[in-house]
Amino acid sequence: MSGLDELLSLAEEGALRAGETLMEHFIGPASGVDHKTTETDLVSDADRAAESFLLDFISSKRPQDGVFAEEGGRENSESGLTWVVDPLDGTINFLFRIPHWCVSVGVEDENGGVVGVIRNPNLDETFRDARDGGATLNSEPIRVSERRELATALIGTGFAYDSEARRVQAEQVSRILPRARDIRRAGSAALDLAFLACGRLDGFYEASMERWDKSAGVLIATEAGATITELPPPKEGLSPGVIGANEVLHRALVELLLA
Repeated sequence: MSGLDELLSLAEEGALRAGETLMEHFIGPASGVDHKTTETDLVSDADRAAESFLLDFISSKRPQDGVFAEEGGRENSESGLTWVVDPLDGTINFLFRIPHWCVSVGVEDENGGVVGVIRNPNLDETFRDARDGGATLNSEPIRVSERRELATALIGTGFAYDSEARRVQAEQVSRILPRARDIRRAGSAALDLAFLACGRLDGFYEASMERWDKSAGVLIATEAGATITELPPPKEGLSPGVIGANEVLHRALVELLLA
């Protein structure tokens, strides 16, 4: 097994086991719920338990690697590799018992993504990829949609928890919605990128997105054939996001979103 294959295997194992931890919490009552950036941006014991497991798992297997995790886990890298972890992407869905959320585990070096794994426990699906290795869903190769007409394209997006940012995002939706087949806001940016990679969505855009939201998903979607570029943040102080689709639809989205 090559070094890259071993790294991907570890990322997959960590995501699978974190998903099992989350499923144990999902079937019971929510606990330890608190807010983060706003009153509607929530975190729970499930997020913390999954992140705690992943931090312990990574440190036991790769003690020289760095970690950058959503709920605050940080370790400097001595190896040049950093694990970028979202232990539960789609917390609001999780807390409202909507079965659309995932674990996202990426590993990056100085040039960007090295491996990425997105685990969707509710559908028993694992999206994974290593740099230049080809994206897969449950070990089967995946590719982005070949749809070329925006009028028949299904586009995914997401919204910030900041009210000023939402006003900008509402204006962006007003440009896309009349031109596309429809828009989906499912509530998990990482899964949106995975769905872009396998053709369930024809295109995707969202800003802002944090590093942990997109580390694994951008790599998987890119390796599946997506063109992905940066979408500026909707408000000063927030993070940029991405615009992703096949080359033809990407141009159409860029023209509307960056007009």
